Amino acid sequence: MRTRPPVRTEPRTRDLASPGSLTALLARGALLSPFKRPGPDARPPATRLTLSGVRVDLAHLAAYERVCGFPTGRAALPVTYPHVLAFPLAMRIMTGRAFPLPLLGLVHTAIEITQHREPTTAAAYELAVLVEKLAPHRRGTEATVRTEARVHGELVWESRSTYLARHRPRDPVRRNTPRGAPGELPPDIGEVASRAASREARPDSPRTAPPGLPWEARPSASSEERRPLPALREWHLAADTGRRYGAVSGDRNPIHLHPLTARLFGFPHAIAHGMWTVARCLAEYGPPESVGVRAEFRAPVALPGTATYAARGASFELRTGDRVHVTGDVRPLPARTE
Repeated sequence: MRTRPPVRTEPRTRDLASPGSLTALLARGALLSPFKRPGPDARPPATRLTLSGVRVDLAHLAAYERVCGFPTGRAALPVTYPHVLAFPLAMRIMTGRAFPLPLLGLVHTAIEITQHREPTTAAAYELAVLVEKLAPHRRGTEATVRTEARVHGELVWESRSTYLARHRPRDPVRRNTPRGAPGELPPDIGEVASRAASREARPDSPRTAPPGLPWEARPSASSEERRPLPALREWHLAADTGRRYGAVSGDRNPIHLHPLTARLFGFPHAIAHGMWTVARCLAEYGPPESVGVRAEFRAPVALPGTATYAARGASFELRTGDRVHVTGDVRPLPARTE
């Protein structure tokens, strides 16, 4: 019988989300990384962190909306904003001793979001984060981090992010793991491995969506689906995009902030945050109130630079020339009965 992970409550919202606190968490994760050796028996930490009474700071929200291109002054939150609210909780788990994967080199491969009801700026939220599972991957070990946002006990928003820790297979189970999408856009410190992942990616390979989305399995892409989506916008990305998003998200990873700090980790240029690229695409797409979103990170976006936003029907992508950085789908959810 599976037991529910113990709940730890983090009562000080402001302290937890402060720049100093997040920087300390990232530093701790970096220091612990060399001592973590994921193996076939690795288990997710049996901890579910919760944070109650979380209120939206309207000035912070407006700054986030400006950086990501969402319209400002609305009563509803952008579909990606709860991820930012819960980011400190996720970092507290992923930088802890019980999390078996090293933070250095961790690659954000995908995110799926299910928004049951449109979150509002006036609500008080209870946030919860846990590591839902660890799974072998042909390039290492993949973790699924689940995030929930509730209002008066009702689940209004949830997400699952997958992160890949790359390492050499050390047992037959890993060597026989089916081929899958590597994902190349890193969210955390020292993700040099993502450059190798981008060279090995095969965008036309069949994919299967993890559980939790409105669609359970995605068939192999047809020839029509493999064709580039129609270009709708061309964006000129400023050199300070990573610094601006880092200031509003708390993710001040050196690879996003400046070319000099990015070069320390093997990148010739600073690269955009994966979650910024998704947010920017969704701001342009304009998803409905109740929606399921899935996005996959395939290749880093260099800063400064130019990127093309493309979309058709339920699908969107961000690309530079023939190189695809992000692909995604947006699916309306059935109306919920009261």
